[in-house]
This record gives sequence, C-alpha cells and structure tokens, in this order.
Amino acid sequence: MRKRNESVTVEHERAAAAAAVPGPLDKGCSLRRSLRLPASAAAEGMKRPLGRRHGLWFRLRKLLLWLLGMYIAIPFLVKLCPAIQAKLVFLNFVRVPYFIDLKRPQDQGLNHTCNYYLQPEEDVTIGVWHTVPAALWKNARGKDQLWFEEALGSSHPVILYLHGNAGTRGGDHRVELYKVLSSLGYHVVTFDYRGWGDSIGSPSERGMTYDALHVFDWIKARSGDNPVYIWGHSLGTGVATNLVRRLCERETPPDALILESPFTNIREEARSHPFSVASTQYFPGFDWFFLDPITTSGIKFANDENVKYISCSLLILHAEDDPVVPFHLGKKLYNIAATSRSFRDYKVQFVPFHTDLGYRHKYIYRSPELPRILREFLGKSEHEHHH
Repeated sequence: MRKRNESVTVEHERAAAAAAVPGPLDKGCSLRRSLRLPASAAAEGMKRPLGRRHGLWFRLRKLLLWLLGMYIAIPFLVKLCPAIQAKLVFLNFVRVPYFIDLKRPQDQGLNHTCNYYLQPEEDVTIGVWHTVPAALWKNARGKDQLWFEEALGSSHPVILYLHGNAGTRGGDHRVELYKVLSSLGYHVVTFDYRGWGDSIGSPSERGMTYDALHVFDWIKARSGDNPVYIWGHSLGTGVATNLVRRLCERETPPDALILESPFTNIREEARSHPFSVASTQYFPGFDWFFLDPITTSGIKFANDENVKYISCSLLILHAEDDPVVPFHLGKKLYNIAATSRSFRDYKVQFVPFHTDLGYRHKYIYRSPELPRILREFLGKSEHEHHH
C-alpha cells in the first residue's frame, strides 16, 4: 500500500514538472504570454499621454484666462488711477544709460562741460549741464562753476536744450547733439526736469515748464545781449512751446524756437503712437480708457494751441521715418504755425529728412546738412533780433 502511494506521488511530481517545462511547440507562445504587461500596467501606460495632454491644455487655458483678465483689468486700472498714464507719458523712471555719474559729464566725453544744481522752487532741485563752445575748450579745462557762468557772457549764442521723455541729460543721442552744437560755436545748457535723473521733485507738465522758465531766466541773467535759442525734442517740444508762449506773453521772447520731432498735442501723439494704433483696432473704448486719463492728469502739451501765441522765428526738423512721433504730426504743426497771425513777421521753416537717411526719432544730429540749416536759419534770426 505504501509503495502504491509513493508511486502515485512520484508520478504526480513528474507530471507537474512536465507541465512547468514548455514543449517545443508551446515555447514561443509561453514566452509571448510571459512578456505581456498586467492589465493595470497597460491601463496606466495609456493614461500617461492623456494626462500630459490634459496638463498642457490646463496650463494653456490658465494662461489664456490670465491674459483675458489682464486685458480687462489694465484699462480699468488706468482709468481709476490716471497717475499710471502720467508715468507712461513721462517715463522718467527709465534712466538710460543707468550706470553713469551725472556729476561727471567728462565721463561722456564732455570735457568742456560743467555740472550745476539749480533750485526753481522749494523742495525742487534740478541738475544742469553747461557745455561751452568748442573754441573755449582749452580755456575750460579745470575751471570752476563761476568761470562757466561768466563764459555765458562771451560773444557766443546760447541754446537751451529741452530733452524728451525717458533717460537723462546724459543720454547718448543727446550728448552727441551737444557736441555738434558746441562745435558750431554755441553754448549748450540742458537739464533734467524734476523727477528725472538726479533732479529732485515730482514730474508734472506745470513743473517741467516752470523748471525750463527758471533755467531760461538764469541764462538771460548771465548771457548779456547774446542770442538765446530754445531747442525742444519730442516731449521736450511740448515743454518748449509752453515756455515760449509764456515768454512771449510777458514780452521776453527767445531769439528763435527749434522743434525736433514735434507733435500737435499729447493726446493726438498718444493716439498715433505705434502701440496705440494697434490697440485702437482691437480695444473698444480706447479713448475713454487710455486717452481721457491723460487729460485728467492735467497733461496736454498743446503745441498746436501754443504756436498761435508765439512770436519768434520757428524751425521744425522731422524725419520721415520717425517711428515714435509720426512725420505727419510735425507737418500738421507746421501748417498751423505757418498760417498763424502770430508768425506774420517771423520766419517759419519746416525741414524734412528723407526716410533713406535713417534718422528716425533721435538721430537728426547725424545730418551733415544740419550745420548749414542752423547757420542759415539762426543767422536770419540774429538779424531779426538786432534790427
């Protein structure tokens, strides 16, 4: 009985072993079955690409919702806080180039320039640069502020330069213009409005105009009978016409006004700016949201109105390829001035610069024709001044 049980057990073990070892016909199938993933693993593999696509769509949808929220929120924010729009007009917080010491104009190649600080009002201090004519370069070396102030009385005309928004009086294109004007025999006095560069105070149209008036009077107190011209560029043209209108009203006009890349008024300039042109096509209520806050902030820079009250020679310089202040605005301003009764006894001239020259918004100083243009125009202005 025991033997029979043992033989049954042995036969059972042999059968189990034979089942465990695949035969030649079943070997390939068994291997394929052994390589199959479990059902749960296969399902997990299918979920991964679906999960990635779902995550990508979620992030894209989140980005689109964020952009839509900003698209709606920013206009209301600007409308409710007009000071934001004022900052965008002035851009006084943009200081380019940043790493320069405005107390050291010689670092910008202006070895015949002195740095001053004037105080137009209490709690307001403005930084001023005075570059003497190139003919006085050797005499100017090592001289103090008093010498530079007395030099304004020398027999050389003076140009008060009013720069545009952003940057400082040490901006690269501005420095290059000072050098050109100095080489032509002019004193160049320029400054940073309150809130720009190292000048102290809060920017506003009224404050900028008052700063310019203070510097003009400071120059006149030292320049004797020498002609004093006012040159404004871009946003500085708005300051320039504000200043000259006020000077004419008090019967102390400058000897000439030069406007480089001017606009008609700040609202029309803002509407004509490349960023605004695109926005007006896709944003309903653009004027109400973005342009009205400029007016609410008291910013007008109304060149088109000011020229009707200006009585001195006027020269307008504008490049046809100007991408910031469109050429047609400068031409429109000229047409307004040329037909104004206030200019009937004075010369009004418009000088365009062809697109092929590539002077754009701030490189007219590169023109080899500029010395001749100034000589012919200001020569006539000096003649009008003395007769």
